Amino acid sequence: MVQILGFLCLLGSVLNAVPRNTVPSSEFQLDGDYLLGGLFDIHHVSSPLHLDRPEAIDCTSHSLILASYKRFLVMRFAVEEINNSTSLLPNVSIGYILFDQCSDGHSFPSMFNLISVDGLIDPWGEPPKNLIGVIGSNTSPKTVSVAPLLMMDLIPMVSYGAASSEFSEKKTYPSFLRTIHTNKDVIEIIVKMLKHFKWHWVSFLHVNDNYGSDGRELFIRNIQDTDICLAYTKGLDHQTDYPQIFRQINTLRVHIIIVFATEWMAEVLFESAIQQNVTNKVWLANDSWSMNRKLPKTKGIRNVGTVLGVAAPAKTIPGFNDFVHSAKAAGHCENAEQETFCNQVFDCSGSAADIIDAEPSFSFHVYSAVYSIAHALHNTLQCGVGRCNDNITMYPNMVLAELKKTNFTLFNESIHFDENGDPNYGFYLIVFWNHNGDVQEVGYYEFYPPFHLVINSTEIQWYTNGKVPTSVCSQECPIGYKKKPEGIHRCCFYCEICQNGTFVNVTEDPYTCVSCTDGEWSAEGSTSCNQRVVEFVPFTDTGAVVIMVAALVLVGLNLAVSVLFAINFNTPVVRSAGGPMCFLILICLSLGSLSVHFYFGQPTSASCILRFLPFLLFYTVCLACFVVRSFQIVCIFKIAAKFPKLYSWWMKYHGQWLFIAVAFAIQALLLIIGYSCDPPKPFNETFLYRDKIVLDCDINFMATSTSVIFLSLLCFLCFIFSYMGKDLPKNYNEAKSITFCLILLIITWIIFATEYILYYGKYIQTLNALAVLSSLYSFLMWYFLPKCSIVIFQPQRNTPQYFQGLIQSYTKTITQ
Repeated sequence: MVQILGFLCLLGSVLNAVPRNTVPSSEFQLDGDYLLGGLFDIHHVSSPLHLDRPEAIDCTSHSLILASYKRFLVMRFAVEEINNSTSLLPNVSIGYILFDQCSDGHSFPSMFNLISVDGLIDPWGEPPKNLIGVIGSNTSPKTVSVAPLLMMDLIPMVSYGAASSEFSEKKTYPSFLRTIHTNKDVIEIIVKMLKHFKWHWVSFLHVNDNYGSDGRELFIRNIQDTDICLAYTKGLDHQTDYPQIFRQINTLRVHIIIVFATEWMAEVLFESAIQQNVTNKVWLANDSWSMNRKLPKTKGIRNVGTVLGVAAPAKTIPGFNDFVHSAKAAGHCENAEQETFCNQVFDCSGSAADIIDAEPSFSFHVYSAVYSIAHALHNTLQCGVGRCNDNITMYPNMVLAELKKTNFTLFNESIHFDENGDPNYGFYLIVFWNHNGDVQEVGYYEFYPPFHLVINSTEIQWYTNGKVPTSVCSQECPIGYKKKPEGIHRCCFYCEICQNGTFVNVTEDPYTCVSCTDGEWSAEGSTSCNQRVVEFVPFTDTGAVVIMVAALVLVGLNLAVSVLFAINFNTPVVRSAGGPMCFLILICLSLGSLSVHFYFGQPTSASCILRFLPFLLFYTVCLACFVVRSFQIVCIFKIAAKFPKLYSWWMKYHGQWLFIAVAFAIQALLLIIGYSCDPPKPFNETFLYRDKIVLDCDINFMATSTSVIFLSLLCFLCFIFSYMGKDLPKNYNEAKSITFCLILLIITWIIFATEYILYYGKYIQTLNALAVLSSLYSFLMWYFLPKCSIVIFQPQRNTPQYFQGLIQSYTKTITQ
């Protein structure tokens, strides 16, 4: 019988002598001026077909889907409404041929019959003149199987259920449009729901066909730059091992399961979940099965967890219920022969109430699809008030052109399409399966700016008794910790605290500790940086004021000593102290004190140079003078007696002034070379202190080391010569005074070096200035002031006779 049925179908497709309008009237066919095709999966082939030879499928031998039959009736109702309308397509009737597309790949005979011309299909000929479009198919796999047959002649195909994103590609599907929102839109809502509830560790189960694979790829693409990780994904088909899937999900500790599948596949999945005693999960449903009327009332469904879903809003179509009752009362089943149209037969089971109560998903999409083509035909025929233009030869591509531009209102909904033929209007519902077995609305998502998602979480009956469930691979890190990825998923990590000078901004990048800038600082475990405090010793600082005043006092004392020595220039004390050389020393001490003033205030290039240049240069002259003085003391009392010729040469050629000039020239040359190579410059010390910036001068010790070494060499020579005169007469103490001054100088710089190593802060500059000032004061206090005391308070010791007596006494002592 099946073979005979298949033969009749094929025969009906090729016989040119049998026009379409001679087929007996039935639920599946209606005559009219223009013809619409309709594809509905009234019956569903639940298991794979294994055919040995080509044959037509007896769809009635498979399970009936009342929801699909309801959509079948919606199309009939919409066509009847349009034919009865006086404003839309006046005096023009629309007919239809509807097909039960119960299989993805074995429903071609009827489709061939639809697109044939006089029973023949000619790809290079003209398309059927009275065929203006096709409504359907319901699923993406069924659409893929038949759409190419319509695309070649640009026959409009308006789907109410095919959501795969591949149909948006107009190069492949130029005449395809749809009234259902695409997988891209549904996946975006699901991802927004995951973000809303902060679910990061999820699994994705999908039907193993192009529709499910498209959803999976879109989901992976949408979560790439988010905190959501796909822990597990699996395609579902007739051979799926469901227990193994649930064991894997439990092993990975995944609590969120996205099920992107068809209605019948979801039913099989939940039957297995109940049998396997799967509990404590949140199931996210796509729009294909979220409004299922059977599953929410299934025994044991509450044990699996909480079911949320995305659903198309169910709009009430006025007059449709009456149409269903009248259609059932028409009694088409009384004549079975009249019902037969190839394999297109309805088994008549199910009452009108059952049909009305069937799942309402996509009913409005069928309704709006029919009206979209009707409006496009209305515009193509240039219909006006009461009539249409009968002289226009109609081709499907003409309807397609108007269909792309169509924009009309249906039940307060503006129906129009974007450049890809996808709907650019409406909203979707967020639904929840409550404990009463009903599908309850708990939110919505708008498909136009600003793409608003609203979810009333308080109405959801979570399996956790009021608390929103969590699903993470790793617990969130404490404040101030960054995430260190562990494995291939960024959701799996361990926590690592951010060190000093770094911070973590979890809203921008929770995986990186960002370094603070040079002007900022942060403590360990920080989430932001703080501005560093800029520190330097200002001129108003108490220590700075004291030191600068002391430097001015030094200059004043040097001036006073110079005046006193000038008045008593020819006295023995002044002459023995160095005579004219004393004035040079005092001037150099005053000039060296200029360095002190540049240790305070904000450093500049000039101040950094002048901190060291005056002191190094003029203190070199002072030490050179004391080297000469120490040497002369030794010569007078020791070398002059033993080496008179050396002494006479030294006196003849003014050796002391020559030595001072050479020392000055050498130091000046060394300073010029060193500062030319790398002069001191302002420097921000940010390494030693995390919370502040110390303004300092950067000194290249390699460039200035020669100047310091030369100064140290003079100090060493001075110390040697002065120490050689330690046994001079008790009351003649120039050598002892110089030795004592040098010891103070050495102690001063040893103390400063120790403080420089141990202390890091802005006051190191104050200590440096104090060391410089102490070095200058050491010669003034312990070399010049004792002599001033003799000149002022002990004039009897400042006579030639007194000094002559001391020299004669010492000479007699060393000759004996």
